[in-house]
Amino acid sequence: MPDIKHFDPDTVLEKVMRLFWRQGVASTGIQDVVTATGLNRSSLYATFGGKQELYRAALRRYLEDCSEPAFRRLAGDGRGLPAVADFFAALIEARCSGPYARWGCMVSNAHAGAENGDAEVRTALDQHHRMLREALYEALVTARAEQQLAPGTDLGAAADLLALLAYGVNLRSRAGADARELTKTVTAALGSLSTA
Repeated sequence: MPDIKHFDPDTVLEKVMRLFWRQGVASTGIQDVVTATGLNRSSLYATFGGKQELYRAALRRYLEDCSEPAFRRLAGDGRGLPAVADFFAALIEARCSGPYARWGCMVSNAHAGAENGDAEVRTALDQHHRMLREALYEALVTARAEQQLAPGTDLGAAADLLALLAYGVNLRSRAGADARELTKTVTAALGSLSTA
């Protein structure tokens, strides 16, 4: 007879993702997970495995639900530098106000934590970086076609710079940086690439 679950694993994973995102994996014990989900340990272990497996699943969920849609929108936007500016404006708004303010980015948090020593986590972080850089690169290709970039701009180096800037926004916002200061920095970075 099959085991019947009396909970929705998808809903549980969503709660766990938010818990790890807010607190970080090192600061989150299995009892925190039990309290947040209302499940007992045996149900969690039977469904997801141990804490590390649960964290990996939560990180994959974050990539799929939070990161990838934003990257697809940026890559397909078609406006060039205004699309990049809007990407950063939305990032700063999400990181500095609303329900997830000061949580940073789960991926950036993982880059800065011990969890990046796990091979599967490292693969997810590398995948995230690749997608972020590619989306920025695509927007810069459009910007060049629209003659929005300063002559001689190296698109690869500019995409690398902007990807690092996104990580910086995520980490600084978690530490309490002011949205106006973050916006000022992004504006300066984009201005250094622009023909205007």
